[in-house]
Order: sequence, then C-alpha cells, then structure tokens
Amino acid sequence: MIHRAWLGRLWREPLAQFLAIGALLFLVFSWRGGPSGSSRIVITPGQLDTMAATFERTWQRPPSERELKGLVDDYVREEIATREAMAMGLDRDDIAIRRRLRLKYEFVAAEASDSAPPSDAELEAWLRTHADAFRVDAEISFRQVFINADRRGPTADKDARAILAQLAAAGPSAPLDGIGDTFMLPQEMERASRTDIARQYGSGFAQDLVKVEPGRWAGPLQSGLGMHVVLVRERREGRLPALAEVRAQVEREFLADRRRRELDALYEQLLSRYTVTMDPLQPASAAAATPDAAQAPARGSGR
Repeated sequence: MIHRAWLGRLWREPLAQFLAIGALLFLVFSWRGGPSGSSRIVITPGQLDTMAATFERTWQRPPSERELKGLVDDYVREEIATREAMAMGLDRDDIAIRRRLRLKYEFVAAEASDSAPPSDAELEAWLRTHADAFRVDAEISFRQVFINADRRGPTADKDARAILAQLAAAGPSAPLDGIGDTFMLPQEMERASRTDIARQYGSGFAQDLVKVEPGRWAGPLQSGLGMHVVLVRERREGRLPALAEVRAQVEREFLADRRRRELDALYEQLLSRYTVTMDPLQPASAAAATPDAAQAPARGSGR
C-alpha cells in the first residue's frame, strides 16, 4: 500500500509527467525508425549575418558575442525540433503547416516573377488600359452663397434669384459677408476635386457645378443641403497623368497582375502531373452535404 501511494504522489509531480511523456515520444520515434535525413546541422556565414542583421534591426545595435551565441543556440534548437517533428509525422494533415508551405511556395514563385522588371512600353500600355484607375479628378475653385430652403420656405427660390442678381451686379469679387444664410461649409472653395464636392454637396450638385461658366455668378443650384448661388473662379479638367507621375503605382499593380497570371499558369502546368480523383460521398455524408436532398422523396411521395 505504501508503494502504491508513493507511486501516486510521484506521478502527480510535473517533472515525472514530463519525463514520462519524453520517454513515450522517444519510444514512438524509435518505433518509426528515427529521424530522416542527415543529423548534421550546418550554420553558414550567411545565416550568421542574417541573425545579426535581424537582431540589429530590432534592437538598433549589433548583438554581443554572448547574444549571438544565444541566437545560434536557438536556431539549432529550432532545427532539431523541426527535424524531429517531421520525422514523427507531426507535419502531416496539419492545415496550418499546409497553408504556410503554400504561402512560401507562392512567395518563391512571385520572387521569380518579379526578377524581370517591366519595360516602359509594358507600363505605358497598362496605364492606358486602366486609365480610369489613374485619372486625376477635375478640380474646381468656386465661391458660393447658401440659401436655406427649409428656413425660408416658399420664398427660397425667389430669395435665391434676388441674391443672384445682387451678386451679378457686384461682380466676381463681390463681398459675401451678410449675404445668404449661415452654412457649415466655407464660402470659398480652393481646387476642390469633383469627388470631394460630390461627397460634401451631393453628386447632382457636382455635375451641375462642372457645367457652370467660369467668371459669372450662376444658380441657384440644388444640393442635398439646400440652394446655392455659385461663381466658378477656376476649373481644371480631369486628365490622365503621364507615366512618370504615377510610375510606382502603375508598376506595383502591373507586377501584382503578372504574378497572378503566372501563378495561375504554373498551377495549370503542375496540375498536368497529377491525377485528381474524388471518392463518392457516403450516404450519411451526402445527406449532410445536401440537407434538402433527404426531404426530396417525401415531397414526391404525396403525388
């Protein structure tokens, strides 16, 4: 009884449990034939340089001799753990490892794709083909007086036209203080893009403002906020920029598209080496995959 009680207390000790699990892993490893591949671990000067550079980027200083030895020890431990785990088959059927391997494989393929820089002709053709993505928006500088239709009610339109006449008589530089109603947006807008105008005033207002002849008071224009008497001081038309202005963005999108196309072609080529088969679904699996299928005979039996 004393012996059994002593064994019980021993088994509850964490160290004893750790040693037991280690012994079990050793037996499993031995039964499976030991690690595959070489037992030699080589650390090249290039790997040492990479460890030191990574440390220096993190800590903003080079590692000491002791710290570098710690990095090497950690690398050796990681290498041993990886080899032992793979020898025990721990990498099999692990979705996280499979995804990681796919990510690394496609990363290597992308590096090969990017090794050939695109020519100017290719980038120019890409810019022309995808012009809408790179087109510079039209910009408008304008003055505006706001008329609050909700507050003025039925007289709002008449009041707006009276303000228009007053401003037209005063000219493009007419002072705006005290004219119209208070408004949360400025009366002077400098080189506002058409997109920003549409976002602040509504797309209908932006479309109407583009049609206003510069240098003359016009309106009233309707927005989602009320009525506006406007004067366009300057309008810069939208344009497609030259390649030199957007080269970095064009090259980035060109390379991303080329990577996708070449990766698709690579998978198509690799697929020709494989035969893909799919086992027929078992009855229980088929019912689970298509729940409605199990109800179909019941609907048909009522005929």
